[in-house]
Amino acid sequence: MGKAPAFFLVIDLEATCDEEGRIPERIMEIIEIGAVLVDGATLEPVSELATFVRPVIRPRLTEFCTKLTTITQADVDAAPTFPEAIAALGRFVGQREALFCSWGDYDRKQFEIDAARWGVPLPLQGHMNIKKRFSAALGVTQRYGMASALERLGLPLHGTHHRGIDDARNIARILPYAIGRVPIPEAGPAG
Repeated sequence: MGKAPAFFLVIDLEATCDEEGRIPERIMEIIEIGAVLVDGATLEPVSELATFVRPVIRPRLTEFCTKLTTITQADVDAAPTFPEAIAALGRFVGQREALFCSWGDYDRKQFEIDAARWGVPLPLQGHMNIKKRFSAALGVTQRYGMASALERLGLPLHGTHHRGIDDARNIARILPYAIGRVPIPEAGPAG
């Protein structure tokens, strides 16, 4: 990876969704940005940002989406729109050199879709797919879900799965293993 960045910006997004893909990918909208800023030297979280985002194409959340994420209609109705939320993320990052990281490529792609829709720039530098890095650190081609990766490491899942800020916190806990700074423990016997 070369020189470690000054900071890693671990982000997890939640977006409008429904069962069986009834909301096409191109019109899904971010409804939560969870960001954890991790010190590049110590790999300790130093700051975080959590914001809901108000969807405008399909402003009503589906029952499936609310059950999956626990994000309510009231949460998003009172939230800023994407341009306001992304400006808050930009202020959060400030002038720091921070490598954008996420579990897989979904979050990067969804940011690009929403930014293009609104015509706003993203305050993000680069991208590291921690899911891919985790598999590489294990020396396997299998891709783990975030919860499975925590389980493989013997770490409990903290918070609510499919909530942006909680997932970002959990992904930040996996980061040191994925980039090879902390050895991955040997797998226990298959149960």
